[in-house]
Amino acid sequence: MSDSLTRIVLLARDIELRIVSLIIRCREVANEVILLDTGSNDETVELAQEVGSKVCHYNGEFSPQSIASYLLEHDLTEGNTLILRVSRGWKLSNLPLAVNRAREPWDIHYTYKDESSGVEDDADVVLSSTKMRHLVLSEAGCQALAAMSPLGTQQDVSDKLQVRFVEAEAPINLPQRESLATASRFAQLFYWMLESKHPLLLFGIPGVVIFVLGYRLSGDLASMFTELNSTSIGVTLVTIAMTLVGLFAMMVAIILYIMGKQVERIQHQYNWPKQN
Repeated sequence: MSDSLTRIVLLARDIELRIVSLIIRCREVANEVILLDTGSNDETVELAQEVGSKVCHYNGEFSPQSIASYLLEHDLTEGNTLILRVSRGWKLSNLPLAVNRAREPWDIHYTYKDESSGVEDDADVVLSSTKMRHLVLSEAGCQALAAMSPLGTQQDVSDKLQVRFVEAEAPINLPQRESLATASRFAQLFYWMLESKHPLLLFGIPGVVIFVLGYRLSGDLASMFTELNSTSIGVTLVTIAMTLVGLFAMMVAIILYIMGKQVERIQHQYNWPKQN
């Protein structure tokens, strides 16, 4: 096997929200990206075709033998191939790990989750009963898998091939580097609130400050004044008014924020022109 990745095959269904970004990322590391659609009911196929990806409709089983046979029948075995089963729990951050495995000198590298029970030795696991995570195949590895029976196990693979079978109980979480944009997210939020005159900034922050000051002052009134006079009554009323004004300002900020979100949703729904 060469170190270059010839193609990435995506085995997926109903992933219209991720298909474009996934294909673009796959093109950065592979010469060809193919979507094996398993019966999508959304715009997954249309979006994949719009970005120039080849789309095939796959109705077979999800076993390694069936997929290898499909690739062999459609002349998709030249070079090395990475097959990814994109499920709801699959994340784009899992792609680099699978690509690294595809660049290693394996004829077959199969990462799976065993859904069978009562099998103590991994070598006795029937491959067709496993759930695929990713599968790396060379041309020789694809021919070997396609020739296996549906009840084939790891022991049925030829010793002449470089193979590895890995059972993964859970997806591997790789540490993600924090970008400058993520690190300064609070600064961006604060700048956006200043530019847009956000109600949480105009009313929320002053309201919190006034409410906290009024609440702290109200706790000291009992020890500050020992007799009832005009001064003590005036300070008490001012403190109560300050607390109520702060509470009212916070409520106004929350109400304006919710109303703004509803207005934006209505404008987006009916395609209203935005005011500059």
